[in-house]
Amino acid sequence: MQSTVSSRWQTVVPAEIRHRYHISEGDTLVWIDDGKVIRVVPVPSSKQAVIAALQGRAKGENLGEKLRSERNADRDALSS
Repeated sequence: MQSTVSSRWQTVVPAEIRHRYHISEGDTLVWIDDGKVIRVVPVPSSKQAVIAALQGRAKGENLGEKLRSERNADRDALSS
């Protein structure tokens, strides 16, 4: 898929991409440039959509254990 940049520096998100990622009018797209590749990432507009998009992303990361460890380290640093 491709799109063309207009004289006003605008482009169109192809319909297949809009449908696949549920992009609607007024949604925000974030442009990420890592120096080699440009990625365009849709940002969900509602809080529920943000939560749904992030759900399960940290699976297997043991975040609860990491939080406890950080809290213990902070407590130890404060008590010494």
